[in-house]
Parts: sequence; C-alpha cells; structure tokens
Amino acid sequence: MPSEPKRVVIIGAGHNGLAAAFYLGKAGYSPLVLERRDVIGGTAVTEEIHPGFRCPTVIHALGPLLPPLASEMRLDKQGLEVIKPDMRTLILHPDGKHLRIYEDPQPTAFELKQVSLHDSRSYLEFHETFNKLGRALAPLLSMTPPGADHLAMKDYLNLGRLASNFRGLPKRDAYRLLRWGPMAVADLSGEWFETELLRAAIEARGIFGVFAGPWSAGTTVGLLIQAAVDGQATSAASVFRGGIDALMQALAKSAAAAGAQIRRGAPVSRIQVRGNKATGVVLENGEEITATAILSSTDPQQTFLKLVDATDLDPGFLGKIRAYRCVGTVAKVNLALSRLPSFNGIRNETRDLAGRIHIGPDTDYLERAFDAAKYGDFSPHPYLDITVPSMANRSLAPNGAHVMSIHVQYAPYQLKHGDWSARRDELADGVVKTLSDYAPKICDHIVARQVLTPVDLERLYGVTGGHIFHGEHALDQLFAFRPLLGCAQYRTPINGLYLCGSGTHPGGGIAGAAGANASREVIKYLKSL
Repeated sequence: MPSEPKRVVIIGAGHNGLAAAFYLGKAGYSPLVLERRDVIGGTAVTEEIHPGFRCPTVIHALGPLLPPLASEMRLDKQGLEVIKPDMRTLILHPDGKHLRIYEDPQPTAFELKQVSLHDSRSYLEFHETFNKLGRALAPLLSMTPPGADHLAMKDYLNLGRLASNFRGLPKRDAYRLLRWGPMAVADLSGEWFETELLRAAIEARGIFGVFAGPWSAGTTVGLLIQAAVDGQATSAASVFRGGIDALMQALAKSAAAAGAQIRRGAPVSRIQVRGNKATGVVLENGEEITATAILSSTDPQQTFLKLVDATDLDPGFLGKIRAYRCVGTVAKVNLALSRLPSFNGIRNETRDLAGRIHIGPDTDYLERAFDAAKYGDFSPHPYLDITVPSMANRSLAPNGAHVMSIHVQYAPYQLKHGDWSARRDELADGVVKTLSDYAPKICDHIVARQVLTPVDLERLYGVTGGHIFHGEHALDQLFAFRPLLGCAQYRTPINGLYLCGSGTHPGGGIAGAAGANASREVIKYLKSL
C-alpha cells in the first residue's frame, strides 16, 4: 500500500518563506505557502502611498542573496537583474561638506584625502580587513548552528570549516575578529578614523534596526554580519534592478516553478498540535489544512505565543520565548514628492542620490537619538537612512516626481507619554524638519506622506513589537542563541514544526538565508519518516 503523500505548509510568503518553498519543491514535496496579505514579500513590499506614487513601505534594501541560493534558484531566468551602483552611501553634513562611500574603496580613499590623510590611508586597510574577515565568516550564513546538548557529525564538520577559515587569517586579523565581536561600534570606528562623518556612517551599520546606540556593547557584530554578506562593513542601497518587488517576484516564480503553491489572502489563525506533533493549520476563515511538516516564517513570539496553544508548550520554554527581545525601535516615513529635492552641496544628483543617504553626522548625534528611545520617547533629531527608489525605477512616481523612503531611528514601540495614534504626526514633522536642514526646500515638494510607527508595523505586517528583524541582533540572540539556546537549529519543541524566518540564524536582512537553511533541516526530517 503506497504511503500517504507528505504535505508541507509554509506560513508567510516573505523572502525566507519563498526560499524555503523553492528548496522543498525541488526536493519533491510541493509545499503550500500561505500568505496572510494579498501581496507577497512580508515587509519587503512596494505599495501605493498616494495615487500614482509607489514606495518600499517598510524595508528599502535587502542584503544580497547567498550565492548558492541565487544560482540554484536561477533568478536571472526569472527576470531578476543584479546591479551594483557605484555609490553605496552619501553621508550628509548640514554645512554641505558631505562624504561619499563608493563600491570601489579607491575613490572613497581619494575623497577622504580632502579631509584627512590619516583616514584616507586607514580606509583602504579597513576595507581590506573587513573583506578578509567577511570571507572567513561567510560559511556561518549557510550553516545550521550546533545543538545545545551534543554535537552531531555535521556540527563538527561545520565548526571545523570555520576553524580552518579562522586559522587562515593573518594573526593580526584573527586577533581583531576575537576582540571586535563584543566591542561597541563607536570604539571600533574611533580606532580607525578621526573624521566624525565617516565614524558615524560606520557606526550606523552596527546600530541599524536594533535597540542600541553606538556606545552599546556588541554593536560591532552588525559590521561583521554585513562583511560576511558582501565583504564590506557598510550596506549597499540595492542590488536588484526594479528594487524589492523584482526580487520578490523572481523568488515567487522560482518557487512556483519548483512545484510550490502560493495562496494569498490566507491568514493562519492556529497551528494544530496532537501528541506533541504539528498536524496542520487552521485559517481565519475556519478552513483546516493538514500537514506533515510546518515551517513558520513569522517571528518566534508570533509563532509560539499566538499560533500555538500554550498548553502544547512547556511553561519554561514559554517563559524564555516571552523574554526574547523583540521590541522594535524603527519607524518609516515615506514621502511622495513633486520633484527631486535639492540637497545643500550636491551637484551630481544622478550619482550622489542613487545609493543610501545617511543623516546622523557624528557619534554624539546618534547616541543622543538612542538616549531618547531609552526613556520612552523619540528624538527630534533622528538618525535617518534614506533612499530615493524612483531614481532607478521611474515607474514608481509620475513624470518628474519622486518617492523617498526614510528609515527612522529611534522610535520605541511603547511611548512613555501619549501613544502613537496621537503622536505619529509629531514624529513625521521631526523627520521633515531634520531633512530640511539638508534640503531646505523639501517641504515645498511634499505631495503626501505615509507614517508607519512600530505599532503600525506590528498591525499591518504581523511583526511582533514592530521589530523589522524579528528580534534583536545581539550577541546573546545570534547564531546558536537565535532565538534560544536549544532552539536554534530551526526545529522547535513540537515535532514537525520548524521556524524559517528572520528570528532564526543568521537573522534579518540577509535575503533567503534562514529559509534556505531551514528547508535543509525539514527535508532531513521528512526523509526520516
């Protein structure tokens, strides 16, 4: 008698869910992907913010796909074109004396010569060092972390490969890697550079998306993760022509071609568990779908505290999940503009505004912005990470008009005074006022604005606490500790239930890595049945 087909259900059609769907489909399991919204992409979506204006509403840039994933999914055959703008980051200063970080370190070093010969020389060594460290750390991204109780053979092999990479580093760089991991990113930038603008731009990578300031311990880990992704310590603006949408559509097409089915508008209300085994899901409309294995790309707290009944989990485990730090500190302000704004000191707009735009001119500025959040408020002078997506994709706005995507830090999920429904416009006013220090006439060009607070991110996109990374990127919540020690191998205490979202290793912002890694563990489980 033939065995019953093994059905796999994936909750969420973000980049990790779609990557997992591809590999499971390729292995012959024809997964069903259930997306709560009518659009795929999770927080990596482009939506209309005003009639005729479309903008990346939450995340305006994702890290490059893991090379094996991009190759195996054959995304180029699905129309995805990978691009690398010359400009990575434009670092703004109110007086118009800006700095530029280019893809090529040589032009960056040349520009730094105008302000600091020391920093010009240091930047080349800095770039080379992080490139070497990135190559040594890159295998971490595609491995399953070791178990807490005992090491399996694959764990020994993975750790041996990392040890080999570590031994291959020059002694000085090996020492740096060990020392930098727990270091505050402000200390690191101060060791290398004397120019405040450059220090602040480097520090921004360490604090991006997390509840920490540049003087917080362990924030250098953000730079090390970025280096493992593409060999540099700062983030690129975009690596896909057509932006986030193009990536999501290509991922969905590849998953579908491999045999996955994607259902939009199908929110899951409950994961069914019988005898400590996941047996299916129940949709909000009451429909029940049986499954042999379930992958959840939602955040850990959403999965365990809302989708799984508390009686199906050990109280000690529930206590640890409740203590998992997943409180967002990011808001988004998206602007519809009648024209491209003029920034003080910018002459070549086509070049300079094509990458990311950084506002946060020095370490003290960034730390003060974080100080406000520590005490339950948002700063009137926030750190801003900006892109102008319509520069590369003119279809996002009417002729001559543009859209601007602004990542705002810091905006605590819970305010000490008032609430977000009453203070959202106050936040947006502060962002626009800060922008006006660099682009004085920008207020004249604003047609409309969209404000998304952490509460909005939770309500609209299903991310607990409004945390864009599904949990803090901190030393005690990364690698074998993400989300918890003993629950970092994508498996959960419930047989057949797996996590595959950004709340698992290697974290958020690395397109598809967690989904690809989790699918490997699920395939092993299915083959063992």
